Amino acid sequence: MKFIQALTDKVATKKGAWITIAIWLLIMIVISAGPKLSDYKTTNFQALPNNAESIIAQNKLDEFFPNDQGTPGIYVFHKSDGEITVEEVGEIIDGIKKADIEGIETIVDVSKLPPQALSAFISEDKTTMIVPMNLKNGLGSSDYAEINDKTTEVGTKIAEDLGVDFYITGPAGISGDTVKLFESADFKLLFATIIIILVLLIVIYRSPLLALIPLLATVVVYQIVNQTVALLGAAGLEINNSTTSIMSILLFAALIDYSLFVFSRYREELNKHENQFEAMKIAMQSTAKPVLFAAGTVLAAMVILIFADFREYQNFAPIFATAMIIIMIAAITFVPALFALFGRKAFWPKIPKYGEESEVKHSIWGPIAKFVTSKPALVGVAVMLFLLITAANIMNIKYEFNMVKNFPEDLPSRVGFEIVEEKFNKGDLAQTTVLVTGEDLTFEKIQEIAQDFSEVEQIGSARASGITDDGKHGKITISLNEDPYSVEAIDFIQEFREANATYRLSNDKKVELEFAGTTAKLVDEEEVNNRDIKIIFILETFLILVLLLILTRSIKMPIYMLATILISYASALGLGLFLLDLFFGYDAVSTRAPVYAFIFLVALGIDYNIIMVSRFIEERKYKSVKNALEIAVRNTGGVISSAGVILAATFAALTTMPVIDLFVFGFIVAVGIIIDTFLVRGMLLPSLILFFERDQKGV
Repeated sequence: MKFIQALTDKVATKKGAWITIAIWLLIMIVISAGPKLSDYKTTNFQALPNNAESIIAQNKLDEFFPNDQGTPGIYVFHKSDGEITVEEVGEIIDGIKKADIEGIETIVDVSKLPPQALSAFISEDKTTMIVPMNLKNGLGSSDYAEINDKTTEVGTKIAEDLGVDFYITGPAGISGDTVKLFESADFKLLFATIIIILVLLIVIYRSPLLALIPLLATVVVYQIVNQTVALLGAAGLEINNSTTSIMSILLFAALIDYSLFVFSRYREELNKHENQFEAMKIAMQSTAKPVLFAAGTVLAAMVILIFADFREYQNFAPIFATAMIIIMIAAITFVPALFALFGRKAFWPKIPKYGEESEVKHSIWGPIAKFVTSKPALVGVAVMLFLLITAANIMNIKYEFNMVKNFPEDLPSRVGFEIVEEKFNKGDLAQTTVLVTGEDLTFEKIQEIAQDFSEVEQIGSARASGITDDGKHGKITISLNEDPYSVEAIDFIQEFREANATYRLSNDKKVELEFAGTTAKLVDEEEVNNRDIKIIFILETFLILVLLLILTRSIKMPIYMLATILISYASALGLGLFLLDLFFGYDAVSTRAPVYAFIFLVALGIDYNIIMVSRFIEERKYKSVKNALEIAVRNTGGVISSAGVILAATFAALTTMPVIDLFVFGFIVAVGIIIDTFLVRGMLLPSLILFFERDQKGV
């Protein structure tokens, strides 16, 4: 820590502060000339590892049946007040074809289909027709949006004259809508986050500069982080849209948090030191270590994700680690340099004066600290009961696997999807493809397997849909009777895949079967996710325990510090699920939600414990456990509760996102931070410290 102290000592001089600010601004200007982050975001992100069974099967299908490599989509033609005709659909499709839109590879020509084949594309009530199409292989995410916009413009213009509703759905339609959704949502999220933080800082601290200085630092760091991540994208890193949305929230939340810790201690030292730079120097000698430990804990939690198999979690690791490293450096250089230069003026109108008061008044946390340290058993038992009761609700957790339901109800691709879901066999929404591998295969042999599968109760239809020229590979297309995104469909495909890894033909020859498609991927996602949850939970818990051992140099304290965070997480998840169902009607969540919530609540929650315990350890050198704890709770209570409210509100900004996954994640984390800030850090942990820790001799 000598290097860190030497660094903060230099930053806390007038010359050092100016140089520090100049370096940060110069880095921002230079790096802004590089590639843009938006150029490297992707919506069609492959979340599964390459060794997942469904991915292996899909890659083989792409190799043996190369004509199927484009991105499939569905044109939906719907007439709510009458029957749709082939002529009407043909007129709209002809218009789309004549527009010669670059990127569209094929559109099924329904006008040339025989009546029997055509019936599969028309709903029973004759109000809806679906037409499969394909976009070319190798398109970027932004290409989907552009192609769909042009197609929708052409198709809708013709459809309106015919009294027909026209939508694009399926993977191609959903990908295009997702791009546009995140483009507008990310701007709204950034705007909402800045406004929330600005308003809360002004309301809590009643000082405009105390609000603007941290925000100024955050905006500069935000630009540097964004451009640095863009460089990672240029170097080949795939960047998921939702990852960057969460990253921006983490950045604002964490840097504002650390800024509050810095200026809170700085305000104390300005009462004791006349020179503003000397006050910052002393403040950072006490603040730099806990801030770095707190930030290092979050960084470690993000790095742990590299050990996950699920690529969506892996994708967090380099992006979030990059953000946290830059945030850590900014928290001990850029932020103190800004406050040091502004000096006492930063706290206007309540300017701290040298020698006027030795201690900041604590009208709220002073009485709370006294009550908690006087009645630790009562407080500890009451808080623990609340946490255990709310945590029990995690037993009722239900998962949603249909990603389309994750988007707004009026999104065109979702509207089209739900029309198809209502009017056609649900299994047709996302079919399962079976790759058959053997010797001397014929179309008849593939059809034999398909016929056998058709007799299975859960399968609506199974048909032979291709065979390679060398007779070594064939494929079967399966439509389930169940919704392909349902738990029942996932369970069925899992069991069916295991039971039919091989198949014995009527001529006694054995062939191998591999399953690809949406439901097969969901089977793999569930298996990989369950495995990753165990790995992430174990590794992150162990790593944070080690970090706490280093910080506290104690065996007991890290154990109950970590225990409080784990029970706090369980409580937040249970209470969050209950409130989401009660107020918003979300009775099921994505499998990713508990994992994301764990990563952030454990990492960020331990931050506040570190800040409070660091102050306790500092005071305990000269005071009894009870007195040192009362001072620690009282002196850190205000800044931690303020930081917690701001942090919770910042994550709550994710509820402005039109993506339910992010809404749910933001809500649960916000609930968890409030629980941790006020109940765990302010009440439960102090009660446990008083129970387990003993006074040193001579104190």
